[in-house]
This record gives sequence, structure tokens and C-alpha cells, in this order.
Amino acid sequence: RAGAGLVTIAAPPEATPECAAQLTSVMLTPVDDGAAFDSLLADRRINSVVLGPGLARGLGADRDRARTLVECALGGEAARSVLLDADAISVWEADVDALFALTRKGPTVLTPHMGEFARLFPDLAEAMAEDPERGALTGRIEAAREAASRAGAVVLLKGFDTVIAAPDGRVGVHAAIRERAAPQLATAGAGDVLAGVIGGLCARGWPAFDAACAGAWLHVEAARLCGLGMLAEDLPAAVGRALQRSGF
Repeated sequence: RAGAGLVTIAAPPEATPECAAQLTSVMLTPVDDGAAFDSLLADRRINSVVLGPGLARGLGADRDRARTLVECALGGEAARSVLLDADAISVWEADVDALFALTRKGPTVLTPHMGEFARLFPDLAEAMAEDPERGALTGRIEAAREAASRAGAVVLLKGFDTVIAAPDGRVGVHAAIRERAAPQLATAGAGDVLAGVIGGLCARGWPAFDAACAGAWLHVEAARLCGLGMLAEDLPAAVGRALQRSGF
């Protein structure tokens, strides 16, 4: 919906029948370990990867598998963009330095909500909570900028005042307030759609920071087009109309 011309869902083998029953316009391939994922990523047409929603199906071996797949996505010879969301972030809570030390040829985007941000950057999250007098928005800008510098990645810190920070110090803010308010985005799965929109823009060749900034705007615009009572499943169809409005 955001413009990627060819999309493949990489799902665990046991999930492929359920996925196949619901998907008609995207490809589907079973992937359950690093070897299978490396084989898929050998296709040089794959220039953008979104990893995280539903990635860690449980604890223990599932979390190890999730970390292996993140390592595969970030490694390799291709300079593709990689977006990490949800479980792809949370599984590194106990070993954040190992995530940031992974060699990357292409740009990386992290899209945490505040809880996930605190798992990767507990000191920054604590500092934000300790200094309410400075104002939440200013604190979020400073924290996101520092996080992007540490991670060597674009960091999109979700919220009604979403902050997008690049490792080089650039910062964008999308404030979904007043006429741009979209409280309906506080529904399960809405963040997964945001990850897909940004990944789709990256697949079109957008630089990671620009894709994250535009993705935040499109996400809110699509929600506003859907209106109240929206479910996450309603959002993708509205993305196309949001793109028409934006001229992107």
C-alpha cells in the first residue's frame, strides 16, 4: 500500500497455512531459522526488510531465533534498509550493546513505543521521567537524538508527539494534536502498520530518515481518513488515499 512493488511475508512454517488463507496480493515463504532467512535474503531484489511484529512467539529458543533473524537481516552483503520494531527490539533488552555492534551495510530504523525505548535505553527513559518540569516534548527530542547517536540508526519514538531522530543529529517531530489528533491509533496492531508504511517507502528508495518522517505523517493521515472506531486492519486501505493527499 505504501508503494513496494513486490512484498514477501516470511512466516514460520506452522503459520503459513493461516497466512495463505488471508493473503492474496503478496508472496509467502516459510522461514523458521537463520539459514532459511539467509536464503531468502540472497535475492538482491529485496531492498527493504521489516522485522519484529510477532517475531518472538515465546521465550527461550524463540527469543534466540528472533535474535538470529535480526542478525541475518542486518548482515550480509546487500546494503538494504532494515526496520526493527516490536519483538525485534525487545529481544535485545539484556544485551543492547550486541545489537548496536552488529555490522550494517544499509540504514537501520528503530520504531519503539516508550516501553520498548526503555528496554534499549533505560537511562534515557529514566532521565525523561525524572525531569517533568522541562516539558515532555523537549525531553523526548533530546532522548531520541541521543538514542539515534548510540544506535547508529534512525529512531522513531512513537507517541502523539512522535519524534524521529537520525544519527547525524537531524530531528523531526509529528505532533498528532488539535486538528491532527488521531486517538484511534491507540489500538493493537496500528504500530505494525506504521512499520510497514516506512518499510514500503524505503523499498521505493526513500532515505531512511525521510521515510520515517513521511511514514509518521501518512500513518496519522490514514487514521484520520478511517475515523473513530478504526481497527488496525482498516489502516492499510487508507494509506493509498493518504498518499494521494500528500503528493509523496
